Amino acid sequence: MSLVIPQPPQATVPVAGSPDSFPVHRIYCVGRNYAAHAREMGSDPDREPPFFFTKPADAVVFDGATLPFPSATADLHHEIELVAAIGTGGSDIPVDRALEHVWGYAVGLDMTRRDLQQVAKDTRRPWDAGKAFDRSAPISPLVPASEIGHPNTGRIWVDVNGEKRQESDLTHLIWDVAETVAHLSALFELVPGDLIYTGTPEGVAAVGAGDTLSGGVEGVGTLTITYAA
Repeated sequence: MSLVIPQPPQATVPVAGSPDSFPVHRIYCVGRNYAAHAREMGSDPDREPPFFFTKPADAVVFDGATLPFPSATADLHHEIELVAAIGTGGSDIPVDRALEHVWGYAVGLDMTRRDLQQVAKDTRRPWDAGKAFDRSAPISPLVPASEIGHPNTGRIWVDVNGEKRQESDLTHLIWDVAETVAHLSALFELVPGDLIYTGTPEGVAAVGAGDTLSGGVEGVGTLTITYAA
């Protein structure tokens, strides 16, 4: 059997300090996983179990990239996140075994066309136009868990043009990485290559053409992208 059109290139993420790359299967994102961010978005974090949305695998873009400003939005927001990369798949993974399935970690930005997301919320429609657009998942090189362990504390932050925008700590996650993997694996069969963007702290705000975003997660890495003027 031959393909009737050329096969699209495989989306990958670089591995820090290595010539190797990590193939991306799916991108899952956790919504409202820091209490303060949930409140700034008008929700009560004490009542809400984790929920998930997705981005296409080829939405990943790399550290240092200069990106075109996304189309169809006047309100593009930054959301800095810890990213967990799945190395061993499974379904209904128990919490106490979940971290065995994580290959490594990275720093990610869940870029959001907030105006389009709000329209979707108001009309009870899917969030895809607000969340799953081209180049909406910037990511730093992955660091293997075998080198850094499984971070559950540490500063997470993002600056825009050198001005502090978001700053928190991984200890403020409502659902930690192990719990998130367990919940997600009850909904989908996780497979090697899946990325999980684990949620963002408070302080999300708009960025514009010409802005540079620099963020990081303590013990994991840093990420910088620029939107072309």
